[in-house]
Amino acid sequence: MPVRKAGAYSKKRMTHYTRKSTKVKHLNYIKAVPNQKVTKFNMGNIGKLNKDEFKHFITIYSTMNVQIRDMALEATRQFIHNKLTKLLTEVNYSLACKLYPHQVIRENKTFSGGSKGERVQSGMAHSFGTTMFRSAVVKVGTPIFIIAYHNKKDTDVIRKLCFSAIPKLPCKCKVIYEEIK
Repeated sequence: MPVRKAGAYSKKRMTHYTRKSTKVKHLNYIKAVPNQKVTKFNMGNIGKLNKDEFKHFITIYSTMNVQIRDMALEATRQFIHNKLTKLLTEVNYSLACKLYPHQVIRENKTFSGGSKGERVQSGMAHSFGTTMFRSAVVKVGTPIFIIAYHNKKDTDVIRKLCFSAIPKLPCKCKVIYEEIK
């Protein structure tokens, strides 16, 4: 099944009725939630990160209000993780994805023939749509990924890596370096 462009979903406002309610049954507008595409949220040496042994941090922040699909988060996470394991060993860094995609994205199925994009068979009678993806609602200044590492000499390489990973995200981002003494 073809996937629509991320621009179709990257709205600056949140869509209503897109969460599954476990506490209040009559608020279950969505009966089935799609599977989570982001498989791991913390990679590398998590133990050293919990003990505050890393002194250098690079954070990717969002500079826009946007929805980021879970597929974009997973693609960016895999890209950064694979490059970091080649540059540094898994003992020397920690990578954390700070977003969790709660928002469920719905889509109305359309014919791809000569029907000019009408809804499939039901017209406006059942226009709620079926659940397709998950997304995370991101506001300005929200951290997306945090990379922690030991050596200051690796800063330039990791910054270049972050700038090459940003085009996988549907928003403008900034990369900030922090050092803890």
